[in-house]
Amino acid sequence: MPRPDKVAVVDEVREGLSNSAATLLTHYRGLSVTELAQLRTKLREANARMRVAKNTLARRAAVDAGFDDLAELMTGPTGLIFCDEDPVGPAKALREFAKDHPDLVVRGGYLDGAVLSEADANKLADLDSREDLLTKLAGLMYGALANTARLLQAPIEQQARLMQALVDAGGYAGAPKDEAPAAPAVDETVAEADETVEDAPADEPAAEAADEPVVEADADAPAGEATEEVAAAETDASDEDKA
Repeated sequence: MPRPDKVAVVDEVREGLSNSAATLLTHYRGLSVTELAQLRTKLREANARMRVAKNTLARRAAVDAGFDDLAELMTGPTGLIFCDEDPVGPAKALREFAKDHPDLVVRGGYLDGAVLSEADANKLADLDSREDLLTKLAGLMYGALANTARLLQAPIEQQARLMQALVDAGGYAGAPKDEAPAAPAVDETVAEADETVEDAPADEPAAEAADEPVVEADADAPAGEATEEVAAAETDASDEDKA
């Protein structure tokens, strides 16, 4: 009957393999307890945790979780690195720690349903971390938005500068200039009538009557004699016209 402590180790490793974003396998032979503690601290800072288990128990947990190919890499003292999010950060932490502790060796791993060889697992440290990728993506997005804003703003600024230049120059060449209002037109008919009135003399003499002999009756003559004189005068005028 399996011992409860071994069952607990198998269950823990199986859950770690099933619930982690990725798993890295390491050999830690030659590291002291203090150095292993330091390594665990570095890995926690990279969102990962380290579990050391006997190979027999680790392989059983891998088979139970469906990672049969990964079980073949579990030889010698194996330390399992369970990555909670991004395996790049833990891979960088392992490489950095291995510079001062060459006894630490990355043997392989498991990522996205595929087993990683030793070479592939070490290449993870050459990639950009999730934080770095997000930073670069944010920079690219900001640059794209800034370029778009500049492209949209440029025509407006050019129009504003052009309008200001026109204002400073007093308007464009074809603009009508301000002119004094034209004097109102005078009705020619009225003007001519006024001139006629002005040229005409104020008082025209009445038409002269035809020169006709006017016989004035002598006031002192008797009525009969006056009548005869008028008749004689008319007769003389008639004779002169006939002549």
